[in-house]
Amino acid sequence: MSPLSGNCLCGAVRFTVESVEPEFYACHCDMCLRWGGGPYLSVTSTGLKFENDENLAVFDSSSWAERAFCRLCGTNIFYRVKKLAVHEVNTGTFDDASSFRMIGEIFVDEKPSCYEFSGDHPRLTGAEAAERFSVSAD
Repeated sequence: MSPLSGNCLCGAVRFTVESVEPEFYACHCDMCLRWGGGPYLSVTSTGLKFENDENLAVFDSSSWAERAFCRLCGTNIFYRVKKLAVHEVNTGTFDDASSFRMIGEIFVDEKPSCYEFSGDHPRLTGAEAAERFSVSAD
């Protein structure tokens, strides 16, 4: 996909990305649930650039990953595995997310029973997701 733009709820953090993979997985891991109060919906993005990052806060959520949010309104902006050059940008922060499509769910073994996504798509446990996407804490 061509460049897209977006911002946080209050507009203090504006960004553009050079490209986006429009297909995404919903993440139900304990950290994502605690971070946003529900599953994390994000698209893999490259070339993330901020107009002004003074209100962007980055939190080391583990030794191998970080999460960023707006200091003023708290909007979750991205998740990133530190050793990778891509960012998993929150789908809700884009100005136009109409071309995004959920193709599966990950960490379903940590998903609470109070909600369910419909559709016939892969539903991977944490171990299956780590194996498929070659994610490790190394």
